[in-house]
Amino acid sequence: MAVTHATSGSAAAPIDIPIKKIGIDDLRWAMREGYNDFTAKRGDLFFAGLIYPLVGIVAAVGALGNDMLPLLFPIAAGLSLLGPLTCTGFYELARRREAGLESRWRHFFDVRKSEALDGIMGVAAILIGIFIAWVFAAAAIYGVFFGSEASTSIGTFVNQLFTTPKGWAMMIIGNLVGLGFALVAMAISVIALPMLVDKDVDAGVAMRTSIAAVRENFGPMMRWGLMVAAMLVIGAIPIFVGLAAVLPILGYATWHLYTRVIDRSGLPSQPHH
Repeated sequence: MAVTHATSGSAAAPIDIPIKKIGIDDLRWAMREGYNDFTAKRGDLFFAGLIYPLVGIVAAVGALGNDMLPLLFPIAAGLSLLGPLTCTGFYELARRREAGLESRWRHFFDVRKSEALDGIMGVAAILIGIFIAWVFAAAAIYGVFFGSEASTSIGTFVNQLFTTPKGWAMMIIGNLVGLGFALVAMAISVIALPMLVDKDVDAGVAMRTSIAAVRENFGPMMRWGLMVAAMLVIGAIPIFVGLAAVLPILGYATWHLYTRVIDRSGLPSQPHH
């Protein structure tokens, strides 16, 4: 497995972080390990069942209740940008399990005791900013194509989308723009958040390493993004409740992907908490 290096940190004290080259077999291994962790800890369903699906349902109800029907899909789809934040608890459980520490459901919230909590919150703020920017972009795209044409019902809106040239054009452009937002969110968080849970580094180091890891493994990381997107869509179909199983698996799997991509041997570990 080839290794490149990402140099991060201040000029006075740079941190040399080896980044490994990965392939499709590593992605499959990470998913298998994520599923194994999930089956060993079914109690984690409780958290995903309360947090992520609830947010999705609230967003959907909010969109329908405030004459924002055209933003229903962008809001629901955009929640995937915030998924890595929900997964920080799963990263902590996976870290504890790997270290041979007790890893019961209550440890899901131990991230709040992390020395890197400020860094995690910094990445969280950026992801929330990306989500808000995406919603505004989606509203602007709808405005460009349909202007003040209000959709008074789901049927009217679906008819606008699938039976008019403007609807198809809007979907194509909207999905391409959404893909751009998703790539940015993945690049800065896919490695950064597991690293902040695991190692004593700051947010800047973690995000630069994450971007470097995506750049060095662009093809596999794009495959990973597609796998994640497909699983989120499948989990979201029954009013988001399927995410109660999908999100823990993805959280654990992303932890294992991080361990496959980053050579962690020379990095300072977080104190056990």
